[in-house]
Amino acid sequence: MDGIGWNYSDKVKEHFLHPHNVLDVNEEEYNADGVGYVGSPACGDMMKIFIKVKDNRIADIKWQTFGCASAIGSTSMLSDIVMRDGGMSLDEAYKITPEVIINELGGLPSNKIHCSVLGDKALREAINDYYRKSGHPEKIPHNKESRIVCHCLNVTEEDIKMEVLEGVKDFDELQKRTKVGTGCGGCIDEVKKLLAQFVEKYYKDRVYTGSNCGINN
Repeated sequence: MDGIGWNYSDKVKEHFLHPHNVLDVNEEEYNADGVGYVGSPACGDMMKIFIKVKDNRIADIKWQTFGCASAIGSTSMLSDIVMRDGGMSLDEAYKITPEVIINELGGLPSNKIHCSVLGDKALREAINDYYRKSGHPEKIPHNKESRIVCHCLNVTEEDIKMEVLEGVKDFDELQKRTKVGTGCGGCIDEVKKLLAQFVEKYYKDRVYTGSNCGINN
C-alpha cells in the first residue's frame, strides 16, 4: 500500500483510510460554484475540487482524486483546513501552500511531496473558476511579490519552487517545463543555484515535515 506502513504519519494514514469531504454525489447534483481540475491520466495523479461560496467565504468543499495515499491524505487535510471556523475567505484559501498541508499532516515522505501540490493547485483553480463564473475575472490573484529570475521568459522564484515541489530535481527538466534560461541565458547560474537550494530543502531528508511554515510563508 505505497509503503504506508513505514513512511507515513498516523495522521496521513487516518486521512487516507477515512478521507474527509469526498464528493459522494454526482457533480451536477452538487452544483458547485467553482470547480478546479489538475493532473492528467498520463502521469497517474488527477485531482478535482468543488467549492460553494457564500459572502466571499468557502461555505463547502468537496473533492475527487485518482491518486496515491499522499494525494488522498493531503487533500483530505486541505479540506479540513479550508473549513475550519466556518470556512476560510477566498483570499485566505488561495494562500494555502503544500508546506502548510504537510506540516498539518506531520510530514510526508520526500518522494511523495509532489502529491501534496495537487490539492492546493486544484483549490486555486476552483477559486479562479468561481471568479470567472461570477463575472469577476479581475479578482483572480496574481503573484506580484515573487521575484522574477528569468526576465526573458518571466519565470519567478515561486515558479521554480513549485516545479521542485512537483518533483523536478534537475536543470534540464526544469528548463523543459518552464523554458527558463532559453532567452539570453544570463539567468542560468542563478536558476541552478535556486534549484539546488529548493531540492536540498525538500528532498534532503527521507521525510519532509514542512515545519515552521504558515499560510503567508
